[in-house]
Amino acid sequence: MAEDRNRPNIVLVMADDQGWGQTGYYDHPILKTSNLDEMAENGLRFDRFYAGAPNCSPTRSTVMTGRSNDRTGVFDHGYALRLQEKTVVQAFQQAGYTTGHFGKWHLSGFRGPGAPILAEDPRHPGHFGFDEWLSVTNFFDRDPLMSRKGVFEEFEGDSSDVAVGEAIQFIQAQEDAGKPSFTVIWYGSPHAPWIAGPEDKQDFGHLSDIEQNHYGELAAMDRSIGTLRGALREMGIAQNTLVWFCSDNGGLKPFGPATVGGLRGWKGTMFEGGLRVPAIIEWPDGIPNPRITSYPAATMDMFPTLIDICGIDESVLIHPQDGISLKPLFGGEIGPRETPLPFRHTGRGALIDNDFKIILEDVYGDEVQLYNLAEDANETTNLAEDQPEVADRMKKILVEWSRTVDASNEGRDYSEGKITIPNPPRRDWIEDTSYAPYLEQLKERPEYKDRILQVQQGQ
Repeated sequence: MAEDRNRPNIVLVMADDQGWGQTGYYDHPILKTSNLDEMAENGLRFDRFYAGAPNCSPTRSTVMTGRSNDRTGVFDHGYALRLQEKTVVQAFQQAGYTTGHFGKWHLSGFRGPGAPILAEDPRHPGHFGFDEWLSVTNFFDRDPLMSRKGVFEEFEGDSSDVAVGEAIQFIQAQEDAGKPSFTVIWYGSPHAPWIAGPEDKQDFGHLSDIEQNHYGELAAMDRSIGTLRGALREMGIAQNTLVWFCSDNGGLKPFGPATVGGLRGWKGTMFEGGLRVPAIIEWPDGIPNPRITSYPAATMDMFPTLIDICGIDESVLIHPQDGISLKPLFGGEIGPRETPLPFRHTGRGALIDNDFKIILEDVYGDEVQLYNLAEDANETTNLAEDQPEVADRMKKILVEWSRTVDASNEGRDYSEGKITIPNPPRRDWIEDTSYAPYLEQLKERPEYKDRILQVQQGQ
C-alpha cells in the first residue's frame, strides 16, 4: 500500500478543437484562460507540441497506443481502434492502477453527434482497459446524455463541468482506497455545435452569437481545469499527480488567425495550424522547475513517457513505436530531438526533424514542401528547391517510415502476424442496428432528433 501511494496519479486532459493560439498565455485577443495560464506557470509548457493527426479520432489513437494513427486502423475521424492494439490504459491497469474515462471516446467506429455508448459495444472504453467509464461516442454539449458502463444517465450544466466533476469523484474514491489512479478526461469543447451557458458568454457579448458560444465553451473548459487542480490540492495529492493537457488537433477557421496563433492552416491540414496544439505537463514532484520548452513533442510520446516515469516494462508496447519518452526533458533541456516526428493522414504525410519540416500531399508522390520552422514558423517559404539535400533526406525517411505503416496495416506488428479482428466500417451510429432499440428514446433529445428523422426518412 505504501508503494502504491508513492506512485504518481496520472490525469490526461484533452480539449476538442482548441487551436494552438487559444490561450491567455499566448495573448489571445479575446479569450482569457487564467487556469491554463497558472498551470503553464507551474509546469512544463510546450511551445512545439503536436497532435498525432490533424483531427480527432486519429489523434486519440496515438495517445492510446504511442503509434501513428494509420498503424492502428484509425485513418480518419470516426474510424475504430483495432482491438489487437495494446493501450496505455491497459498497461496502467495491469500495473495496479484503477483507470477511468470521462467524456468523448470516438474510437468505436461511429460518426455523428456523441451518443451514450452501449454496454454491448465491442469497442467501448472498458475493452481497452478502463475500469470505470462515463462516455459518449463523439462530441457532447450542455446537459449531456452519457453512458456509465452502458447505463444511460442525464446531466445538467456545461459538459466540461460534468466530465471533470465525475473524474474528481473517481480520483477521490481511489485516493480513499489507497490506490493510484489513471484518469482520462476528453472534453467535448470547443467542438461544434457551440452551446455555452449565459455566465460563460457574458464576457463576449460584443461578438456574434456563434463566437459567444465558442468562446464561452472555452471559458467553461478553463474553469473546469481550475476545478480539477483545486480538487487535487484539496485531496492533498497535487504534488504527486501528473496532469497532461493538450488539444486533439488545430483550431477552427471561422474564428480567425488568432485561433492558431497566426500559424498556417487549420484543423484538417498538415500545416502547423492543423497539427500544433497547446500542451502543458504539471507534476510538481517530477517537474520541480517550471519552464517553457521548444522541444518538439507529440501525442505519440505520451505512452512511452508515462510508462518510463512509472517504471512499467516496455513489453506493454507494440512495435514499431512512433513516440519516445520525454522523461529526460523533465529535468532540463536535452538538445535536439534525435527521432523525427512522422505523420500520415488520408494519404498525406509530414515529418518534423527539429527545425525542418516536410509535407507531402501524397506520401508516395514527388512534390515536396520543405520549411524551416525556426525561421519560418508560418510556413510561407517552400525551401525544397533551395535545399534539395535536406528535402531528399527527409523525404526518404518519411517514405521508408510510411512503408512500415503499410506493414502495420497488414497486421505484421501483432503477435498473430495478421489482423484477426477486422474493424467495422466507419458509420453513423444512428444507422447501426445496435442503436435501433434506443432510437425512440434518443429522438426525444434535441441534439439527435433531426438527424434520426433524416436517417429514418432515408435522407
